[in-house]
Formats: sequence, C-alpha cells, structure tokens
Amino acid sequence: MSARALVTGLSGFTGHYVARQLEELGYEVVGLGEAADGGHHGLDLRDAGRLTERVTALQPSVVVHLAAIAFVAHGDVSEMYTSNIVGTRNLLAALAACKKPPEKVLLASSANVYGNATASILDEACPVQPENDYAVSKYAMELMARQWRDVLPVVIVRPFNYTGVGQSARFLMPKLVDHFARRAPRIELGNIDVYRDFNDVRVVAAAYAGLLRDGVAGEVYNVCSGRAYSIQDALGMLAQLAGYTIEVDVNPAFVRANEVKRLVGSNRKLAAATGEPELIPLADTLEWMYRAQIPA
Repeated sequence: MSARALVTGLSGFTGHYVARQLEELGYEVVGLGEAADGGHHGLDLRDAGRLTERVTALQPSVVVHLAAIAFVAHGDVSEMYTSNIVGTRNLLAALAACKKPPEKVLLASSANVYGNATASILDEACPVQPENDYAVSKYAMELMARQWRDVLPVVIVRPFNYTGVGQSARFLMPKLVDHFARRAPRIELGNIDVYRDFNDVRVVAAAYAGLLRDGVAGEVYNVCSGRAYSIQDALGMLAQLAGYTIEVDVNPAFVRANEVKRLVGSNRKLAAATGEPELIPLADTLEWMYRAQIPA
C-alpha cells in the first residue's frame, strides 16, 4: 500500500500542483478543505471535533497544510485570523493525537512576514516585521506551531509571490494576463511602485515535495526565485506577447497604505536542503498563462 499524503486546501490553486507532484512520487493523495469531491473531504478546519475524527481515520504519512485565507486584501479579518491560526492549531492537535505521527508536516506560511525589511535579499535569518493582518496571522501561526516541536516534525515554508495557470484573477499576475488575453485597452491597478520575487507554481510545488523528503524538522525555508520583477516588467513581457501596450490607471481604492514595497528572497537554504531548484523565468510562466487563455 502506498504512503498517504494529506493536503489541506487540495482543491485550491496550489493544491492541484502539489497533488500532482506527490502522486508522481507514489503517494496516495487525500485532501481536507471546504470543497468536497473525489479525494477531497469537505471540512472546515475550525471544527476541531470533525477534523480530529477525519485525521485519525486517515493516518497520513506526510502532511502539506495549504488551507488558509491567502488573499492579503480579504475583507473579513476575523475569518483570516481564525482560519490561519485556529484552523492550523486544530490540525496540529489532531495530528499529534494520531497513533503514529506523520513523517513530516509542512506548514505554508508567507514571505509577507518579513514586511518592509531593509535587506535587498531576504534570507530566513532576517527579522520578521509583518505589516498587515494577513502577515500577522501567518507569523502567529508559525509561533503557535512551536508548541508541537517535540511531538511533530514540522517544517515551515515562507513562499514568496508565485503564479500560474488556475490562479484567481483577484491576484496580480492572473489579472494582468486576463486583461491582455481579452485585449482590454485599459487596466486599473493599485500600487505599481513595488518589486516582487515572482515564482512559478510548478517550481513551488516541486520545492514542497523536496522538503517533505529532505527538509529538517523545526526549520524555516524560503521558497522563491531570488529575482526581483516590477509590475512594469510584467506589463512589458505581456505587451510583447500580445502585440500591444495597455493603458494603466491607478485606482486609489486599490492602493494599500501598508503595501510591502520590495519582497525578494534568498533560496540558498532551500537549495542546500533539496538541491538547486529548476527555476522557470517569469516570461515563460506568463506565456504559459497567456496561451492557456487565448483561443487556439
């Protein structure tokens, strides 16, 4: 019988790619989250009783915890905190109660915990200084998870921005791609004077799988490309693909006062653990997304 991998948030954007990676490694992949179909078990992780029953029945060999409110501008702050902290706490408590603990538990935090750090390239030793509720909830999750450090082999990942086919158009890169694919003449954006480390979701999924194998329990790993891109860079790449230049309107309603201006990471610790990541240039990722949307 193959080893069982439990992926919370399996039906989400990242879960799809993580499941594919784990299945290729021979795992039987099962999921927990709000959606229920196929191998996905519909369940709110804030329901501690039902969650414990389900986890006890599944007895997973490894766990990837992706289920969370992942949109920084999510309108319901209380839901963000309860989902990202209480839901994670319930999961860890349920796993600790299993007869045989999992071999590895990977928790997805966020590079947003670094906030507006002064270092040009952020490594895991940089001090955290979260600037918004989403980042605070993720760092609080990291701190809370320490309670199980002697019971569960927890590895924490801090992914920087990443994108790919299937990501919601609420996020920046899919929004840009969607506008170019529809040949929209104009686009409304918020903060445009920001730089981000944009990775490809397929690279991120491979990194998660590698850390399930080689990650050291109790450690934190950045998952990133180490390359900085501006919004103007992305607009230029898409303009070349689509053959036209879009007009950008800055909508004050989209501008966040607590926006992190620059977020670029070092992946040296990840590379030391799992080997050099096979990075995909942002231009190639955007072309993949663009071709997936335009008529054949």
